[in-house]
Amino acid sequence: MRTLLDKKPPQRRRSFDNSDSLRLRATWMYYSHGRTQREIAERLGVSRTTVIRLLEEARQRHEIKFWIEEAEERCVQLGIQLEAQLGLEEAIVIPAGDNHDEISDSVGLALGKYLSNAVSDHMTIGVGWGRTLTASLVSFRSTMRQGVKIMSLLGGSVEPIPPNPVEYCWRLGSTMGADCYMFPSPLIVDCAETKNNLINHCGLGTIFDMAKNLDMAVLSVGDIGPDCTSLARQLMSQSDLDELIGAGCVADVLCNFINAAGQDIIHPIDDRVMSVDLRELENCRHKILATGGHHRDRAIVAAVKRLGIHTLVTDQSAAEAILQRQTGAKAEL
Repeated sequence: MRTLLDKKPPQRRRSFDNSDSLRLRATWMYYSHGRTQREIAERLGVSRTTVIRLLEEARQRHEIKFWIEEAEERCVQLGIQLEAQLGLEEAIVIPAGDNHDEISDSVGLALGKYLSNAVSDHMTIGVGWGRTLTASLVSFRSTMRQGVKIMSLLGGSVEPIPPNPVEYCWRLGSTMGADCYMFPSPLIVDCAETKNNLINHCGLGTIFDMAKNLDMAVLSVGDIGPDCTSLARQLMSQSDLDELIGAGCVADVLCNFINAAGQDIIHPIDDRVMSVDLRELENCRHKILATGGHHRDRAIVAAVKRLGIHTLVTDQSAAEAILQRQTGAKAEL
């Protein structure tokens, strides 16, 4: 499992890489793809001497055995296929779980390990909500960072619906001593006038301004449909849900609703939802999407199209469903 979580694809920004991920990537390319040391060096942007050292370290650590196990190899290969098919910088795929809760927890654990390496000093980070994100707290290494700001990108729930959006922001920020910027508002208010007053006259405008220049956004996506599992369903009326489905909605990100083509769905509920508009995230330098389950394949693809996701953390069942839908055939090794 360690190999899966540290895996990195070729030709991407090195700012979020570490020695473990680089070593394991080089090992995979050498033993599974049959690439030469020179080819690996060119793909990873390092010297051939470094590649030799990485391969020797992997051998001494007895890590090579992880790369030849069938389940491990399958997930790594699915990640590479997702990167090519969806235009991602990286895709981290873990083995499929037996049910929705297990999948959320497992994907969350992978996300927490990834964030432990990705978050660095002086970052401004916006976060969403959901069980998957909350589960990442279990595996996130609580190392103190300097000058980090973490902000919630949507309001909280006044209903007894765990997890509460503001909880993840506060708990993640407290583990690293970050400055937390909460979103002190219900997630859905009564009317557009209330929303405008909260933003323009009650200080929430600061959140929207900060969201325009994020270093990182950590997001999840909910599926919208007749049998949807999105948390947003519990906060809206059945008539609103039916109208969104009728308009072609397949996903929600921060309670922003989108269709299969990654386009925004315009609906009156937009005037009452207290969350950052997805347009405010266009300049974010590193957008991470974490969710899983085969039933969310369309939602994941829609979110990737709409936001230009850089890193996707998901499970095997979602990856296979996405690739099958995208290519029209079962994804093969």
